[in-house]
Amino acid sequence: MRIHNFDELVERRGTDSKKYHPAFYPQDVIPMWIADADFLSPEPVVRAIQERAAHGVYGYTHTSERMKEAAAGWMNNRFQMNVRKEQVEFCPGVIGGVIAAIRGLTKPGDKIAIQTPAYPPFTDGILNNGRRIAENPLVLQDGHYEIDFEGFERQCRDPRTKLFILCSPHNPTGRVFTRQELKRMTDICLKNDVVIASDEIHCDITYGDHVHIPTASLSEEAAMNTIFFISPSKTFNLPGFRTAVMISANDRLKNEAHEILVSNKATGENIFGTVAFCAAYEECGYYADQMKEYMAGNLSLVKKAVKELPGMELVEPEGTYLFWIDVRGLGMEPKEIMERFVGKAKVGVQDGLHFGEAGRGFVRMNAACPRARLEKALQQIKEHFYE
Repeated sequence: MRIHNFDELVERRGTDSKKYHPAFYPQDVIPMWIADADFLSPEPVVRAIQERAAHGVYGYTHTSERMKEAAAGWMNNRFQMNVRKEQVEFCPGVIGGVIAAIRGLTKPGDKIAIQTPAYPPFTDGILNNGRRIAENPLVLQDGHYEIDFEGFERQCRDPRTKLFILCSPHNPTGRVFTRQELKRMTDICLKNDVVIASDEIHCDITYGDHVHIPTASLSEEAAMNTIFFISPSKTFNLPGFRTAVMISANDRLKNEAHEILVSNKATGENIFGTVAFCAAYEECGYYADQMKEYMAGNLSLVKKAVKELPGMELVEPEGTYLFWIDVRGLGMEPKEIMERFVGKAKVGVQDGLHFGEAGRGFVRMNAACPRARLEKALQQIKEHFYE
C-alpha cells in the first residue's frame, strides 16, 4: 500500500501561488486563509501529468468520457450512490458550475436561499447575476451550529425563492449535516418547488463519527430535485486545474446549467485538469484516507492550542480542513483582531467578515499543512497575539 508523506515541507513562494502571494500577506506571514492545502498531490497524479506532458502536443480536448466515469465511480464506491456517467457533466470549477446553475435555473430578480455565514462566491454569484439573497442564518448554540428550520421554511415558502445553494459539508462552519437535517431541508424544498444546488467539494474530509451524506442519495425525489458539484481539488490539492463536475439524475437541471456553459464557451476541458481528475479518483483512495487521518491529528493540535488562548474558542469542525474560530471573547473589532494575527503573530487567517455579517467576530483558519508549519503558526499566536 502506498504511504503519502504529509509532513513534507514544500516551498511554494515563487510559483504564482495565490495563497503565498505578497499581495495578500507579507512574506514573513504564514498564510492560512484560502482553501488550498500545502500538501504535495498524490504520486499517481503527478506521474499521470508528467506522462501526458511528455507527449508534447497539447491541442484542444474533446469531452472526456473517462472523467465522467471516474466521477461516477468515486461517488458510487465511496458514498454508495448509483450515479451513471450520463448524469455527469464537466464544469470549470465548482463555483463555475454553481453560477451556471444560478443562471440556468433562475431568472433575474429571483431569490436564492443560502445559509450564513456563507462562502463569499455564493453571495457574489447571486448578486452579480441580478438575483437576490434569501438568507437563512445558522444558529450557534453551545459551540455548535444548528439550522433554523422555521426560518428556512419561511424563505422557501416565498414564491420568489427558486433555488437553494447548499454547502455540505459547510464552509466555513465545518458542519456535516445529518441525514435527518438533510431530509428535512430537501422535504421543505420539494414542498415549495425550490431546486437544490449542492456544493459537496469537501465531502471526503470528515471527522470522528461524522459521515458525509450526498444530498441526492436521500431519495429518488431528492435526486430529481438536486444538482450537485464535486471536484478532487480539496482532497488531493488540485484547485489550480479549475476542473470539476456537476451531477444530476434530472436531465433538465443538468442540461439547463450546461447550456449556460455552452453559451459562454466554457465547456472546454483543461488537458491536465482532466488527467489529474481521473488519476485522483481512479487511483488515490489511499491518499484521501490518509489525508483525512492526518487532518484529524491537525484538528487535535488546534483544539489543544485554542483552549489555551484567552478569548478564543474553536467551533469544532465535523468536516473540511477549514477551522472556524470564535474570537468574540477578545472584545476587539475585526480590524484589530486581524492586525494582531497578521502584524504580531505573523499568521494569515481569514477575517470572518468575508463570510458576511454572520461571520463578525470569527476567523477562518486553513489547517491543511504539514504539522511542523501548523505548530509554528500556533506557537506564534500563543507568544505574540496578546503582546
